[in-house]
Amino acid sequence: MPSRQLRCSTYDHTERRPAARLPQTVIAMQPIQLFDPESSTFTYLLVDPHSGDAVIIDPVDHQLERDLAALREQNARLLWTIETHAHADHITSAAQLIEHTGAQAATPAGCGIQPAARQLQDGDVINFGGETLTAIHTPGHTAGSMSFLWRDHVFTGDTLLIDGCGRTDFQSGSADALYTSITERLFTLPPETTVWPGHDYKGRTKSSIGHERAHNSRLAHRSRADFIALMDALHLPKPRRIDEAVPANLQLGVQHHAGADDSEAPRVAAGYAGDVTPELAWRWWQSGKGVVVDIRTNAEREWVGFVPDAPAVAWKQWPGMAMNPDFDAQIQALSAAHGGKPLLMLCRSGVRSIASAKRATELGLTAYNILEGFEGDPDSAAHRSTRGGWRHRGLPWRQN
Repeated sequence: MPSRQLRCSTYDHTERRPAARLPQTVIAMQPIQLFDPESSTFTYLLVDPHSGDAVIIDPVDHQLERDLAALREQNARLLWTIETHAHADHITSAAQLIEHTGAQAATPAGCGIQPAARQLQDGDVINFGGETLTAIHTPGHTAGSMSFLWRDHVFTGDTLLIDGCGRTDFQSGSADALYTSITERLFTLPPETTVWPGHDYKGRTKSSIGHERAHNSRLAHRSRADFIALMDALHLPKPRRIDEAVPANLQLGVQHHAGADDSEAPRVAAGYAGDVTPELAWRWWQSGKGVVVDIRTNAEREWVGFVPDAPAVAWKQWPGMAMNPDFDAQIQALSAAHGGKPLLMLCRSGVRSIASAKRATELGLTAYNILEGFEGDPDSAAHRSTRGGWRHRGLPWRQN
């Protein structure tokens, strides 16, 4: 198969970032760097040019459509979503990407992100096509933080930034551990290794190990004791979204609120009517207040199970998880057949159902998302239906 071309940006050391856009096309084997201005977060898409297999590092929830567009543009198949740590300043889109693409999640074992299919240890390798990405345990910003080495590129998350480093005053952070991670793990990489940080707040995009080792204002020519004293004296404000972001990121970005099981009222949501628990959806359906709509694939309903008498309108189709081109017409017809009652969207874990509820709302219908979906989130053994979901909660279902 001929080599493919990827889109990427080329810069030297700390060159300024251009206006927001997808990077320009050049020869393959460079990462695709994407930027979220709200959280100043960099997301990285790596694509094997021969197979089209891809991984994405540190995706952001509200940039889901951007990232899906980048995958389509590259004709890429996403195999893995990867987190450098459990973020405190934004929410990952890992769970949504998994639902949309069939990818799996890989996260640092020390971060406690239990739903991830793979818990990475230092030195573990992620394969995509003919390419490999190697995990480097770099604790300090958080106890579980990791960096990832691909060819002569290192993705440092919040461990090493351009002319800086991540804070160490929360999530079991340690200035002492961070100093070791940077000086003994990262600064020992070849000096020409390109550094791709998790954030930048001054318009810069990348640096190099050699440049940071010589010029990083927090670390260059600074002793361990001096570095620890510097970090201890920062007194930074608490991240604005930490109370929301960390719990969600421990579930790959899925937000389940305490006390939801007992709620008699839907929760407000952006872009659709709201979120309802499985129990509330069942009561609404039995009382005639709404209609449960199974938006999973035909294969999921056949193999995993289904809700008796629930109408089905697939949001995506198996194999390939391609969009159902007839979704709009089918969901409008279903709504009309049920007198315009609210539609209660049910998927596997409560992610695709959000996307379908938003689309139904755009079509002028009233649509809710059923939290946790049919199977719920995976547990520490990557098994579903043990931590929530329609089946786990004892609501009616059948299996062929």
